[in-house]
Parts: sequence; C-alpha cells; structure tokens
Amino acid sequence: MLCVLSGEVGAAAAEGTKRPNIVFIVIDDLGWSDLGCYGSTFHETPHLDALADRSVRFTHAYAAGAVCSPTRASILTGRHPVRVDITDWIPGQDAMREAAGRFLHVVDQDHLALEERTLAEVLRDAHYQTYAVGKWHLGGEGFLPTDQGFDINIGGFHGGSPPGGYYAPFGNPYLKDREEGEYLTERLTTEAISLIRHRDPQRPFFLYFSDYNVHTPIEPYRKRVDHYREKARGIVGEDREEPTPRRPEHGGKTRLRQDDPAYASMVAAVDDSVGAIIAALEEGGIAEETILVFTSDNGGLSTLAQIGPTSNEPLRAGKGWLYEGGIRVPLIVHLPPSLRASPDQPPQRRGEICARPVMSTDFFPTLLNLAGIPLPDDIALDGISFAEVLQGSQGADRSAEKAADERAFYWHYPHYHGSMWTPGAAIRRGDWKLIEFYHLEKVELYHLGKDPQEQHNLWESHSEKGRELREALRAWQVALGATMPVPRPASGER
Repeated sequence: MLCVLSGEVGAAAAEGTKRPNIVFIVIDDLGWSDLGCYGSTFHETPHLDALADRSVRFTHAYAAGAVCSPTRASILTGRHPVRVDITDWIPGQDAMREAAGRFLHVVDQDHLALEERTLAEVLRDAHYQTYAVGKWHLGGEGFLPTDQGFDINIGGFHGGSPPGGYYAPFGNPYLKDREEGEYLTERLTTEAISLIRHRDPQRPFFLYFSDYNVHTPIEPYRKRVDHYREKARGIVGEDREEPTPRRPEHGGKTRLRQDDPAYASMVAAVDDSVGAIIAALEEGGIAEETILVFTSDNGGLSTLAQIGPTSNEPLRAGKGWLYEGGIRVPLIVHLPPSLRASPDQPPQRRGEICARPVMSTDFFPTLLNLAGIPLPDDIALDGISFAEVLQGSQGADRSAEKAADERAFYWHYPHYHGSMWTPGAAIRRGDWKLIEFYHLEKVELYHLGKDPQEQHNLWESHSEKGRELREALRAWQVALGATMPVPRPASGER
C-alpha cells in the first residue's frame, strides 16, 4: 500500500520545538464519497478540496465501528470498541424491535468508562488546553467531556442527534439558545472560533470539533439548498427526471446516486464550517502551527428499508454495515511545516494520496507522536501510529508499507441496526476481507484489490484463505473477550 508523495517531506520537529495545536474535526455519518476530492460530482466542497490539495488524503481510512459511538470511543482512547465494551451506538436499538431476530439483544456499555484514559486527558497533562465542541454521544452526567479530560464542553451530551433539530431552539442542555432559527452548525463553528481566538497563546490547544451534521434528521441548510434543488432537476433522462437508482441489500435497499438536495446542502454546511475554522487559524497566525485532521465516524447513510439520503458508490452499502461503504471514511490530515522535512522548502502545491489502510484507533498514538508526547505505557493500545506516513519519511514508509500489508483490521458488530444490518463481524488483512453474518448463517470473502465493490464472493473458490481469516477473526474475538450474540430461546424454552 503506497503513499503517493508530491514532494519530499520527512523528519519530525526538532527537539524543543513548540508543540503543535491540534484541531480534530469529526463529521457524523459523512460518507467516503461525499466530498468533491473523493469523487462526488453532486456535492460541492471547495474548502475541503483545497485542504486536501495541501494535505495527505487517505483512500483506505477505516472507522472502528459501522456506527457512531464505537468509533468515537476508539478515537479518544486508541482502543478497539470491543476492548472498551461500546460496540453499538448509545443506547442502541430497542430490544423490543428485535423480537423477530434470531439472537437476543447484546448489552454493552452506555458510556465511556472513566477508567479509560482519553486523548484529551493525556494532552491536558502535557499542558494543552482542551475543548470539546459538538456531539459527544459517549455518556451523560458524570461521563461528559468535562469528566473525560476536556476543559470546556459546548453542545456535547448523551444524545447522538440534535434533540431540537438543526435550527434553534436546539433543546440542547449544553448549548444555550441565542436567536430563533439559528443554524446549529454555524453556531458550533462560531463557538469553536471563539475558543481559538480567546485561548492562552502561551499554551497549545486541542480542539475536538464534532459536528452533528450530517446525521438525521435530514433538514435543508436554507442558505444552500436551492442551488442543489436546481442541480437535482438537471439529472434527467428521456426528458424527465430519473428516479434515484437503488439496489437490494439483504433486507434493505441502497441508494446508488447522490441527488438529495437537503443532504447535499448539509454537506455544504460542513464545508463552510471547515472553511471558517481554517480562516480563523490563518487570521490568528497559527495555521502553520496546527495539525488539522478531518474525518467521519462511519460510512454515509445509504442503506435502509427504503434507501438513505446519500450514496457511497462505488463502495457497497452504508452506515451500519461492515461492507466498505459502512466503515471506510474520508480522512484528510494537514501537518504544519515544523513537523515535515525541509520546512524551508516552498509550500506544497499538490496534495499527497495515501492508500495505506489506517483505522480510527490509530489517531491516539499518531497525534501523541506528532506532539512529541510519550505514549502511556500502562494502556493496552490497539492503534498504531502512522506519523511517519504523514511526515513522509521514505525509509520509514517502505517498512511501514510492509507492516501495513501484514496488519489485520477487525470489526465486531453483534447487534441489529435500523439499516437492516444483522449481527456479524469482519476482518481485513492485506487485500483480503471476510465478513461473517451470524443471523444469516453465511460467510463472504472478497479480494478488495480486484473487487473493491465487494460483488464477487470467493468463499467457495478460495476456501483455504477464507478459513484462515475466519480463524484469525475468532481468535481475535476470544483474545479481546468479545461478547458474541446468543440465540433466542425457542418458544416455550427458558
């Protein structure tokens, strides 16, 4: 898995260099194909496209979970969702809705345990100012951002979607209403910029900006939606608008085209927000002192009983599924010159594209490495630093490439989900990927290098490779103590 580098980049900052600020932006449910720089022709994301042009853009970045809370826990702890026992969104699908399922409801934690040491706690111990703005979804009172290493929490609580929708009044206990009809993403962006401007300039800061967009409810961003309504009218065939194409996906249907004006306007709001934050960093003269990470917590919502609002094509399915569309996410990382080789060279004019697989568990060690902070030696981390990829060390890149080819990635989702997903698990090693569907009693094997759309199941023709991966997945589940789904007792049984 190679990283295509546009210029020579390399060594980390010299010892004694001021530690970088960190702005970590995670968008809710943003799909791999939702940005222009990832191939979207319907959505328009000029600010993010420009950021990608001067950053490292990953093509095989993975969320550790197919839904939000597990991935968010993995980002903040560097540990797999199985290890922290958050394997579903909090609080998960009502068990009563699963009455027809083959398996009983799998109970996991409804909060991130205080015993877990978060990235914010480690950075705060290193004298960072720590800010959480936006969605939390890792617990309520007693388990809020301010209980997990953040100095300030604006808008984060136990819920996963905006309780009052995207226009004020917000109904959010940690975000005071100001004016009727204020747009949530604009408000959170304003709050984040205020924190940046009023920080202590003598200390670095960590801003965890977690937008509620583009999670349901799908509500148009009024400033942008008319443009996309007109654009959608242009998708015609035989002098009439074509119905949105869809494809059956087990018990659900997957949207195959991006043409939803309301959703597109929400993506535009995200792009505007990122542009405003970058502008604030530049105006404050700290853009080149700041690491900026942009990613999503899972794939876009494309698959439901009656299709979702976006499409992850060419990837299969979407949020809630362990196909690529549900777990592969956009990832753009920008480093300040001090963390690159030859910082005296002119700024890069083209971005870097990296095909090395990485996972959300990797952010914890990567960011600490880049900040020059030792990794805690009392934590069993599942993440692996990819700092050397970002810094562009060619020698390190070759060794990392070999290690990446041998590394296995695991997903464990033993729950039922509204996307029509049923309990299962998956493993990727090299180009091979196996998905086990417990409810459906079937196994699927794909070669992602030859079949990135996961259309050709090779379980029968490559049974030896399939058994090898299946055994590795089971061994990993046993090693981490993964909770497996338990069959529902037959009628009359206790």
